[in-house]
Amino acid sequence: MSHRLISLSPDLFQLRSEGYDIEVRSGHLLLKSVPYVDADRKVRRGTLVSPLTVNGDKAGRPNDHTLYFVGSHPHTANGTLLEGIRNNSQKKTLADGLVVDHRFSAKPKVTGKYRDYHHKMTTYVAVISGEARKIDAGVTAQTCAIVEPAPDDSPFCYLDTSSTRAGVGAITAKLQRQKIALVGCGGTGSYIVDLVSKTPVAEIHLYDGDTFSNHNAFRSPGAASLDDLRAHSSKVAYLKDRYSKMHRAIHAHEAYLTEQNIDELKAFDFVFLCLDRGQAKKLAVDKLQGWGKPFIDVGMGVEESSGSLRGQVRVTTSTPSKRDHLSQRVSLAGGVGEDDYASNIQIADLNALNAALAVIKWKKLCGFYQDLDHEHHCLYTINGNQLVNEDVA
Repeated sequence: MSHRLISLSPDLFQLRSEGYDIEVRSGHLLLKSVPYVDADRKVRRGTLVSPLTVNGDKAGRPNDHTLYFVGSHPHTANGTLLEGIRNNSQKKTLADGLVVDHRFSAKPKVTGKYRDYHHKMTTYVAVISGEARKIDAGVTAQTCAIVEPAPDDSPFCYLDTSSTRAGVGAITAKLQRQKIALVGCGGTGSYIVDLVSKTPVAEIHLYDGDTFSNHNAFRSPGAASLDDLRAHSSKVAYLKDRYSKMHRAIHAHEAYLTEQNIDELKAFDFVFLCLDRGQAKKLAVDKLQGWGKPFIDVGMGVEESSGSLRGQVRVTTSTPSKRDHLSQRVSLAGGVGEDDYASNIQIADLNALNAALAVIKWKKLCGFYQDLDHEHHCLYTINGNQLVNEDVA
């Protein structure tokens, strides 16, 4: 992805053509081997790092005028601190393996904005390396380094510049390399697919044997077309088609959970259960707990009352540190009977909320979000607008 982006972006391609050693990594543009003067008036080499704005498969216009630097703070040829670009000096992890030492600020005098990344990076190079050339006239950032092709291990079809712009690339990396299974791709399940597909997990496996129909379209993210509904595709095939445009590793399993395929769940790091209670849910819960696997079970109960709807949305978590609450929180009885799902009242906003609460809890378990309560059961009540945490680990 790095080489393709550089080749398709005129400003990045120009930097490389002029001999600058550049790399795109974790949504950042790196320009390496930049000569600068250290506090002892010795010429060293550092790396400029700028968050990268991307429009599709090409670099866009720089979002702001600041960037980061890896190395000691540059000085003038006389040995004084180079104050003109100074912003702050503090180690910061931008992404896995990308740690910077300083942040610089140099705004263009006329327009206040850089035209493109060639303009931005060469401006900083001129300011920093200009002092180094006063000591050694032969030093240059245009090293004409040999560029070796590198495999692209990103699960995304294009760069995640959202994490980069927010400065949470290193935190987002905590979600990498996980294999996620999602059982049940109806209302809540489809929203979980939407949210998880926007994370850098290694694989997303979808299990559901049902067909994507009209009622699904009204409680799923996005807008299905009439042709989509006429296709009578499975839920998992429909979702894979939609979200494979963003995430490369979505796998569709057109099947319900049974004794014949339940052992497939053993291969996953985390499982979301989004299915009605009954034999399949009991089978999944028993197996996952026996294997010591963490999982989240979601559910909602909605009913009509005096001309409006009332009910609750539930997220119940099971981890090796807390499982004894599950039998009191999740019904595993077979059949419909008193099943909260029996009325089948599901509304898109409640499905979306249920999914969001489930994904937030999963991210807490991964260390993405801070978790103070370590609750393993969360209940939202509609008419009182109350969110209650229970079953603390």
